[in-house]
Amino acid sequence: MTLEILTPEKKLYSGEVYGVQLPGINGLFEVLEKHAPLVSALAKGKLKVLKSRNEASSYSIESGFVEVLDNKATVLVEGAVALD
Repeated sequence: MTLEILTPEKKLYSGEVYGVQLPGINGLFEVLEKHAPLVSALAKGKLKVLKSRNEASSYSIESGFVEVLDNKATVLVEGAVALD
């Protein structure tokens, strides 16, 4: 699955991943390969990029949105800081 994390200022991440854990407005959820199409609002919290089953990196994000379509997840957030 391809993941892009974008802020108004720059592209924070772009690449192939195993999955991503996101802070939805109703709680944490995870998107893995071949996920059904989805658009969801995101709350302030921790976003975890699952680069593989054993490797991950994290970001603290402000509110935003995620769109999942055709095995690509695009995360649009107002601001983010890498935690690793």
